[in-house]
Amino acid sequence: MPLKAIKRPFQYKKIPLENIQHDKKDKARNTSGTIKRIWLYLAREKAMLSLVIFMVVISSGLSLLGPFMVGMAIDDYIVTQEASGLGMLLIWLVIIYLFHSLSIFLQNYWMVGIAQNTVYSLRSNLFHQFHRLPISYFDKRQHGELMSRITNDIDNVNNTLNQSVIQIFASILTLVGTLVVMLILSPLLTAVTMTIIPVMFLGIRWITKRTGPLYKLQQNHLGDLNGYVEETVSGQHVIKAFSQEKRVIDEFKGRNKSLQHSGFWAMTISGFIPKVMNMLNFLSFGLIALVGGILAIEEIITVGVIVIFTEYARQFTRPLNELSNQFNILLSAVAGAERVFNVIDEEQEETDEQTARDLKQTDGNLKFQNVSFAYEDTSILKNVTFEAHPGQTVAFVGHTGAGKTTIINLISRFYNYDSGEITLDGVDIKDIKRSSLRQHMAFVLQDAFLFNGTIRENIRYGRLDSTDSEVVSAAKNANAHDFIVRLPNGYNTILDQDGSGISQGQKQLITIARAILADPSILILDEATSNIDTVTELKIQDALKELMQGRTSFVIAHRLNTIQEADKIIMLEHGEIIEQGSHESLIEQEGNYYDLYKGQLKQRA
Repeated sequence: MPLKAIKRPFQYKKIPLENIQHDKKDKARNTSGTIKRIWLYLAREKAMLSLVIFMVVISSGLSLLGPFMVGMAIDDYIVTQEASGLGMLLIWLVIIYLFHSLSIFLQNYWMVGIAQNTVYSLRSNLFHQFHRLPISYFDKRQHGELMSRITNDIDNVNNTLNQSVIQIFASILTLVGTLVVMLILSPLLTAVTMTIIPVMFLGIRWITKRTGPLYKLQQNHLGDLNGYVEETVSGQHVIKAFSQEKRVIDEFKGRNKSLQHSGFWAMTISGFIPKVMNMLNFLSFGLIALVGGILAIEEIITVGVIVIFTEYARQFTRPLNELSNQFNILLSAVAGAERVFNVIDEEQEETDEQTARDLKQTDGNLKFQNVSFAYEDTSILKNVTFEAHPGQTVAFVGHTGAGKTTIINLISRFYNYDSGEITLDGVDIKDIKRSSLRQHMAFVLQDAFLFNGTIRENIRYGRLDSTDSEVVSAAKNANAHDFIVRLPNGYNTILDQDGSGISQGQKQLITIARAILADPSILILDEATSNIDTVTELKIQDALKELMQGRTSFVIAHRLNTIQEADKIIMLEHGEIIEQGSHESLIEQEGNYYDLYKGQLKQRA
């Protein structure tokens, strides 16, 4: 191993640990509340949990009975040199330890099932919550960081439930039982043994006070790293196109180093616990041997009692050791569980109004009346008014940030407008259930998103109950059939999320086929041809004409040549409509649209 690699851990002392310890945002905000919520999940398995608790009681009792019988064997048979009965006692000892092992196996076996069921419910709730959150939540967060919560954080909880819950309960039972028996045998020797407990608790308290924030920091760094990895993997084309590999690698090293540092200190400081406990164990054994020997000489206690106390002292400090170790693991799990519950507690997408109703059918007559919208105190739209009649195509143009996409988000109710009114066939869209409203819409976006599956499955996503012939018909209408049948497996060709193996234009044709199959009344096209070459664009435009026929369509486009045939073109600037009309009428006005159009003509020339 290179010397450099060996020396690396010693660089960690440069970390400002005191800052980490006092960083309030890295501490669990409500540790007891998080533990209670985890318990509520566990409590769903009451029957199995009762069996586990029963087995823990049995194993704890047997662990106390074994050393006691060893002490009896010493006093009754070995010291007195009476061999009769020793064999039977040894047989009972074997039976006790066999049942002790069996009870531990059963409690672990059952607890694994409980933990898996609990984590299954927790993961399901988190995944369901993802689909109840508003679009704005995902707009503000890295997807990889959210993925970390459903994988790493929940796995952390799972490992803790498998290992720690039984251990903590068994340790508490063993502590109580051991203390009771020790007091019965010799209160004086018990008091001597207990002298190390205050020192032990002070040491454990000092350690756990520092490891809690570190475990929370470690989980945060892990989520940040996962988010960055997901971002860079998704953006490989951009990274390589701009030759930013070195910068990305350097940034990854920084995040990875932060995770390495927090993990190192969390593990290092928590690793002090067994060392401290072992030292105190040896001290305890020495005290018991010294004081017990004096008491045995004075014939106050027997040699067997000293042996029992020695074993009980080990059994007394071992649960304390295990409790302290499990407490550190529990802190790590609480940090992960809190991150999960933070998502579950996020405000969900606004529920439909009680008066909201299903939309059976629609003509597609949509009207904006003085609609305003602000996002996080930033005004986006101001008093927007326009109307789209059934079957019309309305196009939105304007510079980036003008409010085009926001209008689309309001139509589909991904966001709710602040003031004014949006009506569909004369009904306020707030009085229509979101799911019902979106069932009458189809989207063709700039980035063609395909799911991992066959081409047939991706097209059928538009309407899951469609037949194979309907899928093929939709593909033909979208001008996608010809290239699909030329693929080795045709419609059964498996695509991944990036649509590897087919071009960007072909991916877009598949999404158009998906929209055709959905047969919507309202169609939304967001830069559907912006990433396409000229030849493929013509095919897509033909497919879009087929799709838009007889439907109310809303189009966002930067290339004005793609929207010249729109019934109405609306030009936006800083969230306000500055011009609207047909292409010809706007050209005649020689206003902002005219300047934009002429500018694009010069660029193409």
